[in-house]
Amino acid sequence: ELGDYAWYSANSGGKTHPVGQKKPNGLGLYDMSGNVWEWCADWYGKYPSGAQTNPRGPSQGSDRVLRGGSWDFNPVHCRVANRVNNAPGFRISNLGFRLAR
Repeated sequence: ELGDYAWYSANSGGKTHPVGQKKPNGLGLYDMSGNVWEWCADWYGKYPSGAQTNPRGPSQGSDRVLRGGSWDFNPVHCRVANRVNNAPGFRISNLGFRLAR
């Protein structure tokens, strides 16, 4: 079913795709998984232990959080809960951001 919702290594043809060509997720949002990693405002760090709802990371740091996987990564990375990190100045073709109002 992932292919119905996300572009990833096995179905992307090695490139990004315009938003909205796949089905929206359960919240009605398009492209939250796959296509491009998305920068998050959170600083990267360990979450508090135990079960958490919308946990907060550290208030400062050197790396920001990236979520969602991308067109050139395996399906396991396309989970919204999956997070990786990189320095705020890092740039690459499989990385973007989402504007929200």
